[in-house]
Parts: sequence; C-alpha cells; structure tokens
Amino acid sequence: MALDEEIAELDALIEARFREHPHAEVIRSLPGMGTKLGAEFLAATGGDMGAFGTSDRLAGFAGLAPRPRDSGRVSGKRRRPRRYHRGLLRTMYLSAMVSLQCCPVSKAFYDRKRSEGKGHKQALLALARRRLNVLGAMIRDGKYFHASPPVTGAA
Repeated sequence: MALDEEIAELDALIEARFREHPHAEVIRSLPGMGTKLGAEFLAATGGDMGAFGTSDRLAGFAGLAPRPRDSGRVSGKRRRPRRYHRGLLRTMYLSAMVSLQCCPVSKAFYDRKRSEGKGHKQALLALARRRLNVLGAMIRDGKYFHASPPVTGAA
C-alpha cells in the first residue's frame, strides 16, 4: 500500500513538472503522446530542440535514422547506429503503437508501409520516425497537431 501511494505521488509530481514546460501542450496534442511519454520525451531530449538543429539529427539520436553499412561491392545496406538513446527510441515506438489505435493518419501511413512489403516492426519504426519529424516541426513552430492539413482556397 505504501509503495502504491509513493508511485501515485511520483506520478503526480511528474505530471505537474511536465505541465510546467512551455512545450507540454504542443507535445500532448500529438495523438499517442500522453503525459508520461511526453515527460520521457522531454527528459531524453533535455527539453531543448535547438540543440539538435534538424529533425534528422534528432532521429539519429533516437536510433530511427539508419546508417549506411556498405563494404566493397555491397551497397545499400543500412543498420541502426551503435550509439543511440534507447529511452527516446522506446518513447517514440510506444507512441507509434498507441497512435495506430487513435489516429487515422498514423494508421493510413502504417497501412501504406505494410502494403509496400514492410513487416510490422519496420512499418512501426517508419511511423515512429515520421512522428518524430512531425513532433520536431510542431515544437519548432509552436503549433498543435491537426489531423488533416488546412484547406486553402485557390487564389
């Protein structure tokens, strides 16, 4: 009972601390990113997206950007980098899994990757990479997630 109370207190502290961050609402607007995953994302990135520069560097840090593994006549092989932040990879992977249930845009992207011949894990990692790029752009611009792009009238 005492451990359950301690866990509840820690969860409340984490949630309160997360809500104080200036990008908390932007992060939570992305389907599949709740308070806990958002807090893990901020803890992994340090809360400063400017330190990475581009979304490609952030994806490399997360282990979602494959590196070339070419040698001699072999070309086109790719592998996960040896050094990456496993916590950030876990966060984006879990958010991608949750988004399959609640976000039709993510489900359509996943289905498209599966129809291209990718396996479940490959398609899920591709979705995690896409979501990381979207999240980086949302934080950079300070905008909330929109399920469909805004419709603009022809001028």
